[in-house]
Amino acid sequence: MKKNILCFGEVLWDAFGEQKVAGGATMNVAFHLAQQGAGVTFASSLGTDASGDEMVDFLQDNGLSTDLVQRDKTLPTCEVTVQLDEKQQATYIIPQPVSWDGIKTTPALNKCAKAATAVVFGSLTAREATSRNTLLNLLGETKALKVFDVNLRHPHYTLQTIQNLAAVADVVKMNEEEADLLITSKKGDLKDKINEFRSKYHAQTICVTRGDNGAMVWHDHEFFEHPGFTVDVVDTVGAGDSFLATFIIGLLNKTPMQQTLERACAVGAYVASKRGATPRYVDGVVDLMKK
Repeated sequence: MKKNILCFGEVLWDAFGEQKVAGGATMNVAFHLAQQGAGVTFASSLGTDASGDEMVDFLQDNGLSTDLVQRDKTLPTCEVTVQLDEKQQATYIIPQPVSWDGIKTTPALNKCAKAATAVVFGSLTAREATSRNTLLNLLGETKALKVFDVNLRHPHYTLQTIQNLAAVADVVKMNEEEADLLITSKKGDLKDKINEFRSKYHAQTICVTRGDNGAMVWHDHEFFEHPGFTVDVVDTVGAGDSFLATFIIGLLNKTPMQQTLERACAVGAYVASKRGATPRYVDGVVDLMKK
């Protein structure tokens, strides 16, 4: 049976100098879920400006319905400045407020959440009260698997909000730096830190990505690891989001975790080898996993 996955969150344009690429963590997850054949609905908000019109075209051209993408007459579509360091690691200058800060509760959105198999959400969308309250309302109404992508973007979060979202999540995905923020103890290795996090937040599945060193997962009372794949990195934008999309599909399909983790690492590495968060990748991922 095809799963119905609701992705709730930001959609934006990532600006690499003069080049604009569609992005936003939750939209990226939805994009890659759709690429892999999952049933996915994306919920967000765009401005009633030219950038918003362009994004509607992008979403529809890539198989994402815009039925739950609201249009805001006062807040603009978000355009983020992306800065890359010498290792092609990205930092972001994110304006505030923008259209996805004002996602409102609607009957259609509530209905979708109640019918969903999984709801995917991140921390950035919760920075402002309107979208945060809409998200918390959805999470309170649904019995779906709740997937929290920690995805911290300084200074657009508070520790209290992150803790509140982690407390209601069934699946938590974060990177090592984010794990260090949420885990108070600095002693022990990554497994010890994951165990500490698990004892506090009670998530069913905890995934920590480690950049070009792959990822570690705690799932079904067992640890799994993958060392990652070596690629020539163009930029890291969207790599973690594509990893998460692949990981979610594996979870929902009950694919063996080691196999799920390998494919998620392969997809993330491939996206890191391309410009922007939303490349087409199927043949490239297959080739990468054969190496």
